[in-house]
Amino acid sequence: MPSLAASKKQNATESSASRPALLLDWYDRHRRRLPWRAAAGERADPYRVWLSEIMLQQTGVKTVGPYFEKFLARWPDVAALGRASQDDVLRMWAGLGYYSRARNLHACAVAVLREHGGVFPGTEEGLRQLPGIGPYTAKAIAAIAFDIQTMPVDGNIERVVSRLYAVEEPLPQAKPRIQELASTLLGNSRAGDSAQALMDLGSSICTPKKPACALCPLNEDCAARLRGDQESFPRKAPKKAGTLRRGAAFIVTRGDELLVRTRPEKGLLGGMTEVPGSDWLAGQDDKGALQQAPELKGVTRWRRKVGVVTHVFTHFPLELVIYTADVAARTRAPAGMRWVPLATLADEALPNVMRKAIAHGLD
Repeated sequence: MPSLAASKKQNATESSASRPALLLDWYDRHRRRLPWRAAAGERADPYRVWLSEIMLQQTGVKTVGPYFEKFLARWPDVAALGRASQDDVLRMWAGLGYYSRARNLHACAVAVLREHGGVFPGTEEGLRQLPGIGPYTAKAIAAIAFDIQTMPVDGNIERVVSRLYAVEEPLPQAKPRIQELASTLLGNSRAGDSAQALMDLGSSICTPKKPACALCPLNEDCAARLRGDQESFPRKAPKKAGTLRRGAAFIVTRGDELLVRTRPEKGLLGGMTEVPGSDWLAGQDDKGALQQAPELKGVTRWRRKVGVVTHVFTHFPLELVIYTADVAARTRAPAGMRWVPLATLADEALPNVMRKAIAHGLD
């Protein structure tokens, strides 16, 4: 007769072996319908998988959906996107945030077109060589589009796995351990479906707050659920708040035109369109910011708008004071700047912070 310890070990082994099958069975009944996801039994399109994965980095599904459809309508395959200009891609991306993704997206499409004949490499290693594709994205494309036995781990999967195994180490230190544990949830086939099952499970059931544990296919041996502290996972190290930076934005109109410029190619919001502005510095006062106003013929006094525009970037919050001025019809734009019709602002690659500044300045 087996000992109690041996019996528990056998049960744990059997439970672990059954998890991939339980996941796939649940996924076959409850999979989400997403514009980039192949229907059951169909082969996934690597272009759609790649495009969606880049867009979904730090951005929710609901926000990404319309952008994905716009990109697909404009550039139906990676070769078409690779032939586009970076400016056109940035314009289409405007409002989605984290603009380095758009630049990397275009660079990757160009590389696939020029170096791979418009066909994505079919290996994880080959995908890693492309611009903007890191370890997670390479795994996601490899698993979902090419059914390679690898497990991508996004935020949803991190949460499911950390609860299932009660991983006590906080993020980000726990990432290698979570990756190792997540890989045990792969079956002998359907790697992409296994990954998407975990993503859907984290999105719809194993949610950050009030998870619907009763509906989870893995609930019977979820360590965190058995302990009753599932909402405390994943453990996270305290975040360091960024230092507030301050600056000014200058809204200059010439009739029905607005003065704008293009930001430097490298750095924050690289290549995007902006209104003239000061540096963004911690501890900067309004006087120091105003001294950086553009020199324009006929402008002797800047009008300050009531209130400030606030925006939060990944590493710091920002406050912008808004100044406005009107100039005569034939006023030339300073070097490096240009006039654009207000009616065509929607076609400019304006980041959200600039849209806020312009709306406040023109109000």
